[in-house]
Amino acid sequence: MTSKQRAYLKGLAMKIEPVFQIGKSGLSPEVTEAVRETFNTRELVKIAVLKNCLEDPNQIAEALAARTGSQLVQVIGKKIVLYKESKNNKKIELP
Repeated sequence: MTSKQRAYLKGLAMKIEPVFQIGKSGLSPEVTEAVRETFNTRELVKIAVLKNCLEDPNQIAEALAARTGSQLVQVIGKKIVLYKESKNNKKIELP
């Protein structure tokens, strides 16, 4: 992913609300599977890491990206944005 594409996705991510929240239980297999299934309906997923989560958001983001086969767009504070190209017709046109 180029820096221009990443910047474009960051701009899109600013307008969407987090789909998931990761709390004190951290990154569980259930959360990972739910994020993986979400990529069936959308390409850009925003995740919030709650204050009571003791894990580092950067480590959570890298693990989620690896486990779901997606690309890490950004980690800003306690928000994670992941992108995975969809196979269906609703595609985000990257520059």
